[in-house]
Amino acid sequence: MNGKVFLVGAGPGDPRLLTVGAMQCLKNADVVVYDHLADESILSYAPASAEIIYVGKQSCKHTMRQEDINLLLADKAEEGKTVVRLKGGDPFVFGRGGEEALVLLERGIPFEILPGVTSAVSVPAYAGIPVTHRGIAVSFAVVTGHEDPSKSESHIRWEQLATAVDTLIFLMGVANLPIITQKLIENGRPVNTPAAIIRWGTRAEQETYITTVGEASAMVQREGIRPPAIFIVGDVVKLRDQLRWFDRPDIRPLFGKRILVTRARAQASALTEKLRELGASCIETPVIRIVPPSDSYAAMDAAIKELQGYHWLIFTSVNGVEHFFARLHYAGKDTRALGYAKIAAIGSATAEALHSFGILVDLVPKEFRAEAVVEEMMPILPLRARILLPRAHEARDILPEALRTHGAEVDVVSAYKTVPELDEGTEIAKQLMNGKIDFVTFTSSSTVKNLVKQLGNITPLQQAKIACIGPVTAETARSFALEPDIIADTYTIDGLIESIKEYVK
Repeated sequence: MNGKVFLVGAGPGDPRLLTVGAMQCLKNADVVVYDHLADESILSYAPASAEIIYVGKQSCKHTMRQEDINLLLADKAEEGKTVVRLKGGDPFVFGRGGEEALVLLERGIPFEILPGVTSAVSVPAYAGIPVTHRGIAVSFAVVTGHEDPSKSESHIRWEQLATAVDTLIFLMGVANLPIITQKLIENGRPVNTPAAIIRWGTRAEQETYITTVGEASAMVQREGIRPPAIFIVGDVVKLRDQLRWFDRPDIRPLFGKRILVTRARAQASALTEKLRELGASCIETPVIRIVPPSDSYAAMDAAIKELQGYHWLIFTSVNGVEHFFARLHYAGKDTRALGYAKIAAIGSATAEALHSFGILVDLVPKEFRAEAVVEEMMPILPLRARILLPRAHEARDILPEALRTHGAEVDVVSAYKTVPELDEGTEIAKQLMNGKIDFVTFTSSSTVKNLVKQLGNITPLQQAKIACIGPVTAETARSFALEPDIIADTYTIDGLIESIKEYVK
C-alpha cells in the first residue's frame, strides 16, 4: 500500500513558529525530508526511528535537484511510509510545494498540505516592521528576488509593481539587489524610499539593516551581507524605531548569544526554553542518557515495600523523583504509602517535581552541600533516624556518609543510571573551534564528564565561556582543567540564567 506525504511549512526559523499541525505530522513521520532553512531543532519532534534526509538548497549549492526531491518523496511513500516534507516558511510561497504535489498526484500518492508561517510577513514583524499599518500602508506584495537576471524576459511586471502597492517584500533577493533596486527606480519608486535588509530573520542571529532603495545595493557590498535575507521596501520601515522588540537588549539581554546546553537525551530542557525567551540561540547536545539502574530497580522496589519504616525521604534530583514515583505506581501504591515520612528536596526544581505528585516538601536546604544539608536536618531528625535516599547510581557518597556520622541509618537506592552519549561530539567540537558557540552550560557533574568524553579532549571547550550551575559542578570542571567563567550563586536553572545575564551585562 502507498504511504502518504505531508508537505509541511516549518516557518521562517524560530521553532516557536512551527504550527501544531506540523508538530503532529513530525511525531508520526517515518521519513523526514528537510530544507536548509528549516530549523534543525524542529527535527527533535520526529521519532528516533525516523529516517532524516537533508535536501537543502542554497544559492549556487544544491544538495539535491528539485526533480530528484520530487522522486524521493514519491519513492518513500510507495514503500508504505509516512513522509514529511519539511520546508522553510510556507510550501506554496516560493517553496516549490506545488511541483512536488503534482508529481505525487501523477504517481497516485495521497498528500496533505500544511501551510507554514511565511517569512514574508514574520521576518519584518520580528524586525519591528509591520507590512501594513493604518495611515501608512494598506497593501503589500511578495515578490521573488531570485529570478535569473540573464533571462531575456522577466516574469515580474516591474512597470506595474514598482508603485502599485505600499509595501514590497522581496524574498531571496540579496544577490540580485542591484537589479531589483534599479528596476524599482526606473519604474517610479523614489530613491529615498525607506528600505530594510533582514538576514536570518526570526533567529537569534537576526541582523537588520536600515537603508533606502537608492543605497541598499551599496550597503550589501559594504557590509558583506549574504543570504538568506529579505528586502522590504516602503514607509512602514520607519516604524522599526518604535516597534523594535526581538533584538532589543533591554528586553532580550541574551540576543545573539549562542549557548550550548548539555542535557539528557529525550529530556525537555527548561534551560533552553528560558534562554531562548531572553534572545539566546541554543544548541542542545545530549551528553547523557537516563537508563534503569543496574539492579533493574530491585533495591528501590524493596525500599518501597518498607516505606512505613522511614522517617525521612531525601530527593536530590527531578529524575530521582520521577523514577521513584514510577516504581511506586508500578507497585500499585500512591502517595498514601509514604505515611508519616517527611520529605526533603535538594533544590527548588526537585521540590516542584514533588509538588506535581501532590507532595509539599518539609525541607529545602538553602545550599546543596552535604554539610549544609546535614546542618539543617540534624535539629529535626529523630534519634536513630532511618532515611531513604533514591538517587542516581553514580552519585557521590558525601551526603549519606555525613548523615551516618550523625547517627542516621541511610538506605541509598539507585533510582536511575546515567550513561554517556558519544554520537554528536564531532559536530559540536567543530562549532566550538570555529567560534560559533559563546557559552557552554553545565547543570551537573555528569554533563561535564560526558561532554569532555564526547569531544575527546578539552581544547574545544577552551574556546567558549563555561557556565556551571553550582560549586560541585564547577569543581568537576576544574578537575578537567576547565576554569568556569560563571558559577551560579543559586544552584538552580533560574540561578544559572541570572548569572549568565549578569556576566553578559
